[in-house]
Amino acid sequence: MSISLFVLVFVLLGIAMRKLSPIHIPIWVMMSLGALTVLITRQISIFDALRAINFNIIGYLFGVFVIGQALEESGYLGRLSFHIFRHAKNARQLLLFIIMLAGISSALLMNDTIAIMATPILLHIARHNKINHKPLLLALAYAITIGSVMSPIGNPQNLLIAIEGKMTAPFTDFFTHLFIPTLICLAVAYALIILRYRKIIDHETLQIKAEKPHNQKLTLITKISMSLMLALILLKITSAFWSVIPDLPFSLIAILAALPILLFSRQRFVVLKQMDWATIIFFIALFILMQSVWDSGVFQALIKDAHINIGKTPSILGISVILSQLISNVPLVALYLPLLTSHGVHTQQLLALAAGSTIAGNFLIMGAASNVIIIQNAEKRRKHGFSFIEFATVGIPLGTINLFVYWLFLR
Repeated sequence: MSISLFVLVFVLLGIAMRKLSPIHIPIWVMMSLGALTVLITRQISIFDALRAINFNIIGYLFGVFVIGQALEESGYLGRLSFHIFRHAKNARQLLLFIIMLAGISSALLMNDTIAIMATPILLHIARHNKINHKPLLLALAYAITIGSVMSPIGNPQNLLIAIEGKMTAPFTDFFTHLFIPTLICLAVAYALIILRYRKIIDHETLQIKAEKPHNQKLTLITKISMSLMLALILLKITSAFWSVIPDLPFSLIAILAALPILLFSRQRFVVLKQMDWATIIFFIALFILMQSVWDSGVFQALIKDAHINIGKTPSILGISVILSQLISNVPLVALYLPLLTSHGVHTQQLLALAAGSTIAGNFLIMGAASNVIIIQNAEKRRKHGFSFIEFATVGIPLGTINLFVYWLFLR
């Protein structure tokens, strides 16, 4: 076993078992120690480590985190909660709203955006109604993973597939093949969460109040930032159909949207201080550690020795799910795509890669960046989110059913 793989296994075990430890060690600390170890042991050079960091994703996270923190600092969070979920009268209805709204919106605004924005809203609702926040956060995590499957801009790996796979009509291809199975999978997610947490939620009633923001100026600026971000994302969608419009990278969209807060709000330094830097550090460390593991050649050798036909839909789905748990879905797609395209690739194969690498996030926490964002966000505000085991208890059967459904529609 290479040193890099050993470090990765140690980090994953630490994340899985950290709830059993009397000392609470945040996920970002474990991942940072892993990245530091492979750097110190020279499993990856400083230059390669810097190249491994996806600054497009880091820039995107920074911009959206600024907007999300301003949303909370302004006090507009409570009013937004009311506007979105005011029709939910009990916990079952709230879960249904979360799954359908988060699932559909993640296809348009990218799942990480919804994870950042929705987590504090759901924690706010749970706190004010004195209900258990775990089924709400789990519903959010599963829904945004599933919902993002059906769009080329639903998550970073789908965007990478649409661009590098040279899909001529990505929005049409994704929607035509993946919309119906995605709706089925969202329904399955709702049923499994109700089944798992029915004793907790069956008798919970809700009263979502329209709270008044306590900082009107910051609220106004935050609304401008949110509107700007939505407009720029719509512009990006339009650019896919009309080549005259420039295709803005997501990092630029998020940073431009955050500029009104950073330039015109007196609360800018409070927002910057309180925003979720831990998650940004986590992803920087993740990119370094995963690149080190891939450079060791262990996984490539395993695939080669197993004599797997990497172009078949079942193989694409299976490999995507398994390796996404270990090297994350964005690096997996970046490394898998050249293998597919070098032998000639069909739309069906690209969509299978999108579905498999995305649905991997429903099996285990480390399978999707959005899961980590939700957990870090929850632990920052409530000191605890949900454990590795709690996520996997619903996630493994849900992910298995999801894979079967997508296989039926893509075979």
